[in-house]
Amino acid sequence: MSTPIVAKKIFLTKGVGKHREKLTSFEMALRSAKIAQFNVVRVSSIFPPHARLITPQDGLKLLKPGQILYVVMSDNSTNEPHRLVAASVGVAIPKDRGQYGYLSEHHSFGQTDDKAGDYAEDLAASMLATILGVEFDPNKSYDERKDVWRVSNEIVMTRNVTQSAIGDKDGLWTSVVAAAVFAE
Repeated sequence: MSTPIVAKKIFLTKGVGKHREKLTSFEMALRSAKIAQFNVVRVSSIFPPHARLITPQDGLKLLKPGQILYVVMSDNSTNEPHRLVAASVGVAIPKDRGQYGYLSEHHSFGQTDDKAGDYAEDLAASMLATILGVEFDPNKSYDERKDVWRVSNEIVMTRNVTQSAIGDKDGLWTSVVAAAVFAE
């Protein structure tokens, strides 16, 4: 029986790319995020128990070009001039590091980095809160819920990585990516 793959180190990265072809625009965004040289496999949204966030620089040192790379990734594209696109990944890690956390993907149009990032972080924290039994009103605003979680003393850390961009004025494809990369 093979050993299960459970990441111990994760880094957050983001990028933007522009090109006349949508696929090439996406490739340029991956290059900007420094993960184009890997075979990217999207996975669902669990932050493994005992895993820790590291810097992209430290994470990239652990990787080899061509390797299969597991990521939780959000991406978005537009070829509409001046249209704002965003991609974000939110992170919520519980106080008990033996418990798993959540990663969330969010992509949108018309949202700034701050708005898209807050929303992605809110999604991850909401998912974590439900398994921790933290009471909250899902109709309240992000900041109000965040205060409830802080009071509950359950969620130790939330953060996000977000990339937004304005669609190229000449109609080139503009792509954005945000990713949580499972490095080891």
